[in-house]
Amino acid sequence: MTTADLSDRIVRYGELRPCKTAFIDAHTPGSDQKENFTIIGGGVSESPDQHVHIALPHGFNIGAAGQPPKCRNSLHSHRTAEVFFVLSGRWRFFWGRWGTAGEVVLEEGDIINIPTGIFRGFENIGTDYGMIMAILGGDDAGGGVIWAPQVIEDARDHGLILSEKGKLYDTKKGEQLPPGVGPMPLLTQAELETFPEPTTTQVLPNHVARYWDMMALSDRQPVEVIGAEGLLRDKPGFEVEFVSRGSATAEMHQHDRPSVLMPMRGHWRVSWPEGSAVLNPGDTMSIPEGLPHAVVPAMTGEASLFHVVATGDPAGSTWDI
Repeated sequence: MTTADLSDRIVRYGELRPCKTAFIDAHTPGSDQKENFTIIGGGVSESPDQHVHIALPHGFNIGAAGQPPKCRNSLHSHRTAEVFFVLSGRWRFFWGRWGTAGEVVLEEGDIINIPTGIFRGFENIGTDYGMIMAILGGDDAGGGVIWAPQVIEDARDHGLILSEKGKLYDTKKGEQLPPGVGPMPLLTQAELETFPEPTTTQVLPNHVARYWDMMALSDRQPVEVIGAEGLLRDKPGFEVEFVSRGSATAEMHQHDRPSVLMPMRGHWRVSWPEGSAVLNPGDTMSIPEGLPHAVVPAMTGEASLFHVVATGDPAGSTWDI
């Protein structure tokens, strides 16, 4: 493949196209300044305005959320994995029916594998616009988002209604639910009681990996961050690997499934038999299955990246929760 052939599989950070109306809390004060990005796969956006950069199925989805300080993402849940790493800023992740069961603060480069089936939210607690990159399990990302009842009620008070089919309607624009289509029903008390409320003690050791620990551990070989034998032991349908300068190799290798490169720090040269390209922090590149390639730092200085590849495992519940 030539550089031109692969250009459509590289999404540059500076060319990401945001959607400010992606989810039901788009008008809710405190959440109304969010920007959502769908980079690979269909994602879970509830708005037809969401741009998809690469629609090819990979066995997982790649997205991102950008938020100014004090902006939060409302409590929701997923049926498949939701993994975030902090590209920029300082973020608080919280979980539970009311967001009070536990919380953790993540710095740049830290990664969290949020357990499936619990309500979770996050907010930018830094002093500048921040960005978190996301990996969602499964090609259909579990069929969408499950919202805490109060989120749906607050949204309705600010003009947004979510249909039972998962599509948003903005009453401020005169939109109404189509005939025969009802609103998304609120979860019953019995259903709410099935959502776990893990403590911080349960979540933190098993679901969070810190950037500087991964840098230290990857001094000679890549670190399996999420996987059956990873720092965060799980089989969410994909594996996440962390590579730094010390563990990068110019030796060509290939995968039997599409893989994704997501630089965290530094500039990385991706080479294949017919060409090469340089990736920068925040860029995302999809590598076709079966394509021999090598990835090494292109310049001196700090260098790190996350590598994601599908495993074929069911995109189901998180281990140990």
